[in-house]
Amino acid sequence: MTTLWTIAEVAAHLGIKPGSARGTLSRWKVRAVDRQIDGHGRAHALYDPEEVREAAAARPGRGARTDLTDRP
Repeated sequence: MTTLWTIAEVAAHLGIKPGSARGTLSRWKVRAVDRQIDGHGRAHALYDPEEVREAAAARPGRGARTDLTDRP
């Protein structure tokens, strides 16, 4: 099985802050596949790295206007 990513690892892969990564994953409809309980009893979401990579690859480029269509 593939090693799952914490939100910190997802954020590092995307080049953004962990708080931003949570919102980004939510918009992309990427859900946590498991939870990990730390030493303080807090649950941390774990994400499938392949799903994160696929969602990141499918996003439009910077400044892409996805609301426009080609007109004759």
